[in-house]
Amino acid sequence: MAPMDMDRTACYRAISTRDARFDGRLFVGVKTTGVYCRPICPARTPKFENVVFFASAAAAQEAGFRPCLRCRPEVSPELAFWRGTSNTVSRALALIETGGLDDDDVESLANRLGVGARQLRRLFRRHLGASPIAVAQTRRVLLAKQLIHETSLPMAEVALASGFGSIRRFNETFLQMFGRAPATLRRHRDKAKRDADALSVRLAYRPPYDWDAMLSFLERRAIPGVEQVAGGSYRRTIAIGAHAGTIRVAPADKNRVDVTIRFPDMSALAQIIARVRRVFDLAADPDMIGAHLAADPALAPLVAARPGLRVPGAWDGFELAMRAIFGQQITVAAATRSLGKLVGLHGAPLPLSMREEGLSHLFPSPVRIARLDPADLAMPGARARAVTSLAQAVSDDPSILSPSASLEEAVAKLRSLPGIGEWTAQYIAMRELREPDAFPAADIGLLRAMTDKDGRRPSSAQLLARAESWRPWRAYAALHLWAAGSGPLLAAETTDEREAA
Repeated sequence: MAPMDMDRTACYRAISTRDARFDGRLFVGVKTTGVYCRPICPARTPKFENVVFFASAAAAQEAGFRPCLRCRPEVSPELAFWRGTSNTVSRALALIETGGLDDDDVESLANRLGVGARQLRRLFRRHLGASPIAVAQTRRVLLAKQLIHETSLPMAEVALASGFGSIRRFNETFLQMFGRAPATLRRHRDKAKRDADALSVRLAYRPPYDWDAMLSFLERRAIPGVEQVAGGSYRRTIAIGAHAGTIRVAPADKNRVDVTIRFPDMSALAQIIARVRRVFDLAADPDMIGAHLAADPALAPLVAARPGLRVPGAWDGFELAMRAIFGQQITVAAATRSLGKLVGLHGAPLPLSMREEGLSHLFPSPVRIARLDPADLAMPGARARAVTSLAQAVSDDPSILSPSASLEEAVAKLRSLPGIGEWTAQYIAMRELREPDAFPAADIGLLRAMTDKDGRRPSSAQLLARAESWRPWRAYAALHLWAAGSGPLLAAETTDEREAA
């Protein structure tokens, strides 16, 4: 079902049967109550003539409906099921999630994406049924509603954390939508999930989810002092602006993840949540992606074996770029040890009040690395110079590792940076820019995985040609091939950059 080509009869059947497969794919507005719901809402199904269907919560809210208090649209899985047809919208949403419309207008957002403002609005209408401004506003309202329900944060902090510019605007919005003050929506104060200086929220995803594969991938690459995977959870240090803290992410029941945040600045909460969604690929629709890839006989058994495989994201683009350069021509374990030494020598110590076992430092900033003498880095001279030159480039223009107009343009921009070849650019596009079609075709692991029964390994050009039918989900195909290559997940960073050039 295309987002804005919604068959009313099919949609009504979905809400009548409370079909969980449509949760996050459609929302239903009830004309008689002015409320919009998820298709799994436990309330009595309204009459056919009294409902209208929307492709997104933002579209329902822009049409004048308010979120249901029973099924809570704010906790539905946030699916990017249209992502394969409009990566421009995906990139725009990534920027909006990190505050791209908090201080700038739609024109500035469109310029960052290399499109016109009118075209961006048209794409949002087509795929989401709402304007970029409405999407940003809906995100604020739904995050605020979730924090009211799930935490004991004071209302002033809820307003700040959800991105409202002022308490007055926060109160006015909730009075307009719900006819009452925000505080009256908090019903279960005894169940609030705030423990001392930690805040916990839950984020939904569409099952299945291969948590073992995700945690295995992150554990093998966990930088000592910065990241740790233990006890079925992922923990790391984080820095946003002038503040530092930690997060912990662990699977929970009902297809959700628990995110525990220790951070002194609540205004950064929306950015933290957006980054967690990115790292754990929570917006993926595994059924749709798997069905597409399984059309290839070579991938079908891999998808069947691991139907919930996701593309691990990155917390920070500069950190990932450093990892990719450090990992050129050496093993994942060796690269991780080298990065741990770099962190110990040049990473800022985490404030004592925030330190936890295994988490002691922040990853070094681009400014700090740019000031180093390449001779002080324990690596070949050319690669050491690439490290400091890349750090200087990112210091001069932090947006250089942000979403661009297209995958091709993003790769070209990355390849212009010191030490970044085709493989590294594709790897960064896959994990940091969240490009679902990124594909490091020269990767030795991918080539090895596609060796035929006679032992013939394809060339990178031949693999690219074969991968045409996997578009627009080649990044997920790569993960399946890596997973099939050796053990839990093949080490992507072991690729020889000279072969990829």
